Amino acid sequence: MCLIPTTIGGLLSAIGIAGMDRVMQHNVLAMSGKAVEASGDVNTLLLDKTGTITLGNRQAVEFMTVDGVKENELADAAQVSSLADETPEGRSIVVLAKEKYGLRGREVAEHNAQFIPFSAYTRMSGVDMDGRRLRKGATDAIAQFVRDAGGKVPQALQEISDRISRNGGTPLAVAEGPRVLGVVHLKDIVKGGMRERLASLRAMGIRSVMITGDNPLTAAAIAQEAGVDDFLAQATPKDKLEYIRKEQAEGRLVAMTGDGTNDAPALAQADVGVAMNTGTMAAKEAGNMVDLDSNPTKLIEIVAIGKQLLITRGSLTTFSIANDVAKYFAIIPAMFAAIYPELNKLNIMGLHSPQSAVLAAVIFNALIIIALVPLALRGVQYKPVSAGQMLSRNLLIYGLGGIIVPFPGIWLIDKIIVALHLA
Repeated sequence: MCLIPTTIGGLLSAIGIAGMDRVMQHNVLAMSGKAVEASGDVNTLLLDKTGTITLGNRQAVEFMTVDGVKENELADAAQVSSLADETPEGRSIVVLAKEKYGLRGREVAEHNAQFIPFSAYTRMSGVDMDGRRLRKGATDAIAQFVRDAGGKVPQALQEISDRISRNGGTPLAVAEGPRVLGVVHLKDIVKGGMRERLASLRAMGIRSVMITGDNPLTAAAIAQEAGVDDFLAQATPKDKLEYIRKEQAEGRLVAMTGDGTNDAPALAQADVGVAMNTGTMAAKEAGNMVDLDSNPTKLIEIVAIGKQLLITRGSLTTFSIANDVAKYFAIIPAMFAAIYPELNKLNIMGLHSPQSAVLAAVIFNALIIIALVPLALRGVQYKPVSAGQMLSRNLLIYGLGGIIVPFPGIWLIDKIIVALHLA
């Protein structure tokens, strides 16, 4: 009985509970312990650009017209189409038109205005009012809208959009029916320290992928600035799902965040799906974690917690195996010396008898588990290093420690048992 490997078995529950607790401390509700463990094995991290990699409050900074269109006309159309848009981008367009051109938001209820909300599939929004069909959105989406209305798309539209995109901005094309009016330049800022955080993930072997609805030029500029490994531009919900399946087919584990109903299929497919608490019920039911703070950036912390859980388990498993092997060498010679006297030569610690050796080993097992519980709950210090470096550290600290500790521990307990017995 005393030779049964019990150390790691007694600590696994503590390690798992501690991982769940650390996730809860970050205000994340995990649906299962398996979800926390899976986050530590993640190979690919899908991150939304807006609000995660960038600050998420893109602001309109300039109206850029195509030939034959006045700036006032473009500003007016952009403002009217944004009156029902409560996003930071929409509000900034209304403000810019007011401050730069003196255009004020107007009452549109009496005009029977019909607002068209933004959709991830159409990638544009707008308003139908007084016979005007105003739309704003991605350049290619607006270009298709104009063609469908029987209009022609001027070459300047793509040239302006490309120029904005190469500078890391987001072009928002504006059209009225079959006529292109121009582009609104939206500017966003990459969060401070994002490059360093993504570099830490890369050191752990985790590949970061930026998901954005922006065109490839804008996505490439921001991806380079932020330091992500790859990006998926002009992404639709279907694109996200197909990308996750492709990664999983190649043997990778994928983590992602989402908050909308259109994110639900991808959240359900991902190995770690973190839904925002402010998101739809479909998204929260599809994910296996819910972030109560609705902070998309927290996915990086969740992966770090999962990594720490696995590092802790690996470290203590290394210690446990080394501890059990050392324990066998310490007590087996004393246990069988009565049958095989030659083994007395291997009883280097001079254990008193088979009975005292067995009892000392059992007591040592119990004490070492109790001693390691605080470490299992606190977790081994997390450092973003490669698997090879992690293995070397585990062998040096926990492997060597597991071999050394049992010898003096069992020897001391054996002496105490003999002293108490003789007393």
